[in-house]
Amino acid sequence: MTEALMRLARARGPGKSFCPSEAARALAQDWRPLMPEVRRVAAKLPLHATQKGRPVDPAAARGPIRLSLAPE
Repeated sequence: MTEALMRLARARGPGKSFCPSEAARALAQDWRPLMPEVRRVAAKLPLHATQKGRPVDPAAARGPIRLSLAPE
């Protein structure tokens, strides 16, 4: 899961975001049950989570979020 999230973030590059569901979809056909774990793992990685353009905790946020490489 860590690898899938970081691979997506690096592929998008700085300043570009992705939906955490993209990582879940890459891991399983039935991806929806993976979403809480994907968000929990994302919270521990050098990723920046936003919701409607505002920073959020990916594990605690409700509703759609976007992830990107954390600013350096």
